[in-house]
Parts: sequence; structure tokens; C-alpha cells
Amino acid sequence: MSVRGHPEQRCVAVTVVAEPLVNDVLTDEASRGRASPECDRIPEPEQRGVEVTAKAHTNFVTCCYSPRVANSADEEPSRDTTVTEKKPKWVGLGLCYALFSCLFFSILSLLVKKIEGIHSLEISGIRCLFQWIFTFPIIIYNEVDILGPKGLRLLLFLRGILGAITMMLLFYAIQQMHLADATVIIFSNPVFVSVFAWIFLKEKCTLLDPIFLVFSLVGVILIARPQFLFGTHISGFESDYKNHIKGTAAAFASAICMSLTLIVIRKMGKSVHYFLSIWYYSMIGMVLSLSAVSIIQEWSLPLCGMDRAILIVISILGIGGQTFLTKALQIEKAGPVALIKTIEVVLAFIWQYLFLNRSPTWWSLGGALCVTSGTSGVAIQKWYTSTRKEKKNQN
Repeated sequence: MSVRGHPEQRCVAVTVVAEPLVNDVLTDEASRGRASPECDRIPEPEQRGVEVTAKAHTNFVTCCYSPRVANSADEEPSRDTTVTEKKPKWVGLGLCYALFSCLFFSILSLLVKKIEGIHSLEISGIRCLFQWIFTFPIIIYNEVDILGPKGLRLLLFLRGILGAITMMLLFYAIQQMHLADATVIIFSNPVFVSVFAWIFLKEKCTLLDPIFLVFSLVGVILIARPQFLFGTHISGFESDYKNHIKGTAAAFASAICMSLTLIVIRKMGKSVHYFLSIWYYSMIGMVLSLSAVSIIQEWSLPLCGMDRAILIVISILGIGGQTFLTKALQIEKAGPVALIKTIEVVLAFIWQYLFLNRSPTWWSLGGALCVTSGTSGVAIQKWYTSTRKEKKNQN
């Protein structure tokens, strides 16, 4: 560390606090015009120009002015200062992120379906465990505050809970019913996103939104095919009718939780590092999943070889899918992202036919058409509305 200025203005303090507290100590103390409480006997610098070059280590805290802290201490930022967001170099970058997210999540769902003899909660817990291990070094390397920004920590915690419940219900639904049917029901969530955005984000609800909601609900009914509407002689299920209904209920609940998760992510915006969002989701998901599977006593050791490799690949695909989805929502409007995400429904039908030898029924295709029409309508409407607002503001 080198400091150029008056010799009596130099002060060094050594402590052994953890790294997340380093920035807090430097920022809080320097913003008051001094380095630390130990420097109270040293007079304030009478003029600017004190240059500081410091490097903070895990176990050593340097108690002097850094360029960033000195600027914030010397010059009070104006409230009228506008922060310009960086626009992506390529206009379609956010949509490409959403497309990669579709590919990763569709392959992940296929691998969950291929694993046999392991409960869905255990798969969820193992996935979150590996995601937590993989993302933690990245957070440390990028020097991200592990607690998250102040004022958004509750949203981060809520995002973790909702994301974990979404994943557990999703995996359970995939194991109980056809892969494509579960995917179609889950991807009715854009319709519910518009409803929750109207409730929590105070966005306007148009006359078309109830129509799109009805379309999606009709699609879910066509896939579920309840006996009181379709009779008792129904075929084309994965196993038996009871498991199909359980999977349908889990998929529908997962869609609700996923829509709430998207609202929370959009609310946080770019203020939260996307890997920190994934880390919270992985940590909370690991605790909830492993606790639940321990309570129901459904532990089973994965077989050596392919099953264990698939579990690791599921974790890697989950990290990739979550990263691309979060980045897409941070730099692109929710409407276009939701529209691109419907491609995952098409991929689910393709994977089911190619790798699971399951041909879709006409009921499934009809339900997929209704749900896709509803979600696409919501996405197009939101996209059109936001584009008109932008043009009006520019004029």
C-alpha cells in the first residue's frame, strides 16, 4: 500500500474480520471523513489530492482513503443524477439468452425423466447442492456481497423459496406424468405473471388478459382430463389416473410459483448479481429438498456410473438455464422472453417422442395449443404495449 500526502495523515489498522465486512468498514468509516475510530486523533485532510492505492485481503483491512471512498466522502452525490443503463451491444442478446435457457431446461427435464428409482425431492436436493458448490467460488471471485444489497435481501430470500418450491413441484410432476404434458401446464405461467403483475406491480390489466387466462385454463383441463368431464374410460396416461392428477396439480402449482418467481426477479432488476440470485435459490432449495426427503424417508443411493453423472449434468444445466434466464430478464422485456420460452414446449414434445418413445395424444396437442395461444397472446400484448410507450416517450 502506498499513500502520498502529508505523513501525519497516514494511518493503518489491521483486523481479522471476514471479507464481506471489509467493504462495509471502509465505506462506513471513510464516508464520515475519517478512516476508522482509531484515527480520531488525526486531523481531517484540509484539501483533496490524497491518492491511495490499496488492496484488501481477507484478513487485513487497510484504514485509509480509497479512490472510490474518497470521492464519495468529498463530494455528496446529487439526487438528481440519472444513472444510464448499459444497453446490450446486440439488440437480440436477451432473446438469445432466453433461447439458451429453453434448451438447457428442456434437456434438464428430459434427464430428470430418465432417472429411475430416485425420488424427485432427492434429485432436487442434489441439484441444488452441486449448484451451490459451483456458484460459491464465482461469487467469491467477483467479490459479491454474500448477503445481497440492502433493501433487497428479503426479495432474494423470497426468490429462493419460490424458486425451490417451483423446482420440487416441477420434478415431481415430470415423474408422475408425460414430460410434454407437465411442461405445457408449467408454461401457462406467463398468464399468471400478468395477473400478479397487476396485483403487485400495479401494471394495467386489459380486457384481453381474462381471455388469455381462459385459454390457458382450458388447455390445462384438456391435459388433466378430469373424470367428471371426460368420464372414467380415459387412456393415454403415463401410469395410472391418480398419479396423472397428482402430477397435474403439482405442475399447476409449479406454474403459479414460477410466475411469482419471475415477478420477484423482475422487481430486483439489475441491482442483484445473477449468480447471487442462483446461489440463494440453490442454498434454500438444498435445505428444503433434503429436509423434505428426510421427513418422508425416501433416501436412495444413486447407482454408480450413469445415474450419478446425470445428476451432475442436471446441476450444470440448472446453473446454465438459471443464468441465461436471469440475464434475459435483466436486459429484455418480460413479454419477448415469455414468448421465446414457449419454444421449450415444442422441445419437450420432440424429446418425448425421440428419447422416451411416447407419442402425444390429441388431447395433449389440443391442450398445448390452447396454453401456447394464451401465453403467446399475453407476451405479444405486453411487447406491443411497452413498445408503444417507448415510442411515445421518445416523441
